[in-house]
Amino acid sequence: MANRGARSAEGGPRGTERHVPVLLAQMLHALAARDGQSYVDATFGAGGYSEAILRAAPGARVLAIDRDPTALASGRWLAEQNPGRLQLSEGRFGELDRLAAAVDFAPADGVVLDIGVSSMQLDDPERGFAFQGDGPLDMRMSLRGPTAADVVSTADEAQLADILFHLGEEKSARAIARAIVTRRHQRPIARTSELAHLVARVLGREKIAGRHAATRTFQALRIYVNDELFELADGLAAAERLLAPGGRLVVVTFHSLEDRLVKHFFRERAAPHPHASRHLPPQVEPRPRPSFQFLNHRPVSPTDTEVAANPRARSARLRAAVRTDAKAWEGASGARWLPRLGQRSGVRAGPGLGP
Repeated sequence: MANRGARSAEGGPRGTERHVPVLLAQMLHALAARDGQSYVDATFGAGGYSEAILRAAPGARVLAIDRDPTALASGRWLAEQNPGRLQLSEGRFGELDRLAAAVDFAPADGVVLDIGVSSMQLDDPERGFAFQGDGPLDMRMSLRGPTAADVVSTADEAQLADILFHLGEEKSARAIARAIVTRRHQRPIARTSELAHLVARVLGREKIAGRHAATRTFQALRIYVNDELFELADGLAAAERLLAPGGRLVVVTFHSLEDRLVKHFFRERAAPHPHASRHLPPQVEPRPRPSFQFLNHRPVSPTDTEVAANPRARSARLRAAVRTDAKAWEGASGARWLPRLGQRSGVRAGPGLGP
């Protein structure tokens, strides 16, 4: 969800050179917003996508969802400028169909998902998402539940290694996990700078391929703390249930784990319906009809010009599909495409931070 357009607390522009919506033109092209229709921006962030949709279709209305109450508070100026057209709703995008139905936004003509962490969150040291500035090791998007500091303080070495390897694709996961456990016996790891320095020391350098050595570790902990991949799987299925026939689902991701999940979801839901063969026994459970049609078979990437202007856009990928008139698939979860961590993260389960 990086760089989705930010505003100051007073409602005026703040740092627009840093906070630029990623793949904005490509998102608008895929969504094809029209007057008189209803759209859900399920990851509001700083409101860049919502504002663009409202401008592109002056007669459309938008439901903006975010689990971060500070994001919604910062977006009130946009709702005030668009009375009756923009509605803000606090919640998880994995429940977007329920949230939309509660405010008469069902069915929807389009859903946009911009996955990950917003620039507002990254750039605020007190949120604990980044290592550029020192802050508490927090990383909670909703400001509720266990923090990243709780995870590194309580998870055992094997669990930490699994989190770092599967959610951060960190090759040195075991060594970093071992160092975390050793260090916390001496004193707690409570600050972002402490964790970043520890990882850099384990890996023997501060920069790897142009990125900070702790990038993958921070990514893994953030995904785990916020249950991001299961949330994405829930959100895709919720969008399938919410969209009207002809409605469009546009998803922007920022790393391979997210993109892989979206790719498999669309491939499954858009696969041609197999025809029965008289040479084969009938299927006990016939495959459901395709619920989506691809808009783009290959992901859309930012141009070199966009990356030069906004380096955080370099890993963004956009995939989109159109809802068919088939029923939403039942009992088909994206969980089987997720990294093997056993269950959903223990963040929702409370103390224990189980696997």
